[in-house]
Amino acid sequence: MRTLYLDCGMGAAGDMLMAALLELCPEKKEAFLARMNALGLPGVTVEAEPSVKCGITGTHMKVTVFGDEEESADVKDGISFSENAGIHGHGHVHEESGHEHGHAHSYEECGHTHEEPGHEHGHAHSHEECGHTHEESGHEHGHHHGHGHSHGGAGRHHHADMAGISHIISHLDLPEAVRENMTAVYALIAEAEAHAHEKPVDEIHFHEVGTADAIADIAGVCLLMYELGVEQVFASPVHVGSGHVHCAHGILPVPAPATAHILQGVPVYSTEVRGELCTPTGAALLKHFVKEFREMPVMTLQRTGYGMGKKEFERANCVRAMLGETAESGSEIIELSCNLDDMTPELIGFAQEALFQAGALEVYTVPAGMKKSRPGTLLTCMCRLEDREAMVGLLFRHTTTLGIREHVTRRYTLKRKVTEIPTPYGPVRQKLSEGYGVRRCKLEYEDLARIAREQGMSIEEVRNAAAETLPGLCSSGKNG
Repeated sequence: MRTLYLDCGMGAAGDMLMAALLELCPEKKEAFLARMNALGLPGVTVEAEPSVKCGITGTHMKVTVFGDEEESADVKDGISFSENAGIHGHGHVHEESGHEHGHAHSYEECGHTHEEPGHEHGHAHSHEECGHTHEESGHEHGHHHGHGHSHGGAGRHHHADMAGISHIISHLDLPEAVRENMTAVYALIAEAEAHAHEKPVDEIHFHEVGTADAIADIAGVCLLMYELGVEQVFASPVHVGSGHVHCAHGILPVPAPATAHILQGVPVYSTEVRGELCTPTGAALLKHFVKEFREMPVMTLQRTGYGMGKKEFERANCVRAMLGETAESGSEIIELSCNLDDMTPELIGFAQEALFQAGALEVYTVPAGMKKSRPGTLLTCMCRLEDREAMVGLLFRHTTTLGIREHVTRRYTLKRKVTEIPTPYGPVRQKLSEGYGVRRCKLEYEDLARIAREQGMSIEEVRNAAAETLPGLCSSGKNG
């Protein structure tokens, strides 16, 4: 199984992750950079530079907006320190550790306002301010993407909301799966900001995260994940750094509130290294892609990549990515069973629905002959080990059983993913399953049935129409 392991022992940031992944596919380097620089993000340039940390050679991704690469300000002994003393003279600092572009210590979190006269930025903070119109990108939509919010001052400065960010992403020339991953990453950040400020997600305005360079960082990571085609991603516990980060109008502890919220449920740690090592964007990328944070699994190593930050520490300031093959193996699950002889089918059906809603992997019934020749039903619930207690509680609550049997078993599954295909009648979901030398494809019944009802067609006619857009194995619209 194609497996990726990320060593986050010196934190994680968007550009560091992008650089590490790019090193895993050097043969695609030029094509990747050309594609990133053709996305149509105004003024954005992406370059891959050699970088050496503690004697290790890796890659630093230099993302600039109109020639300006964002710098950071560490708080050391109460004094802001930056590799670039001229950083944003109005005092708004995009990041702390110097290895991420435009990450989020958000508009609200930093208390950032723009009422001061003469407040100008050399880079854009929203789709509208970036000047990104579809005329520039080769699209003719006849409207301007104005999802940002303008603030007073000599220079316009916009703060994109989640709808604006989604709009930008939807018009990037990237595969649909990449755009979906990008949107999911931003949704994690938006939820964290909403929680930090006790506001609905639709009222959160991205400040640094909404900038064009941050979009490039996240697009780059999601595109490389897509190109690498990894089936599972593991990562080490995350080193978050220590100290404080200097924001526009105040100093925040490391990890920043948004980062801490995103990393809930993730093993993290801190050492004597002073600085913010894991940013909200890096945390969101890890949370979205990583299956499990643990030690490296046994794998046949194929390639190793190093993504470098800019700051110098006693430890190498990098993310290490390791690509290899792991043996396909099953996973352990729990089977919970009980016999029922005094419940109606409707009540059993209600119990099944409750179990599915709580995350059961499968729930099924089998007719059973019980003592005293009574007809009954064997109800079985399959669930993950961590869901055992919840499922036992639901079985006792929604059935009349007095006892539940448990079996720990191992199951082997094909890897599954869902994509959408266009048809003359609207999109239809396509379920792809593969592994163990087998590949299967099936169109989603609910989508076929919906179109059939709307168009007055048979399901077979809808399936045939959809199949015309599918190559090879899936052209029949049935299992291969």
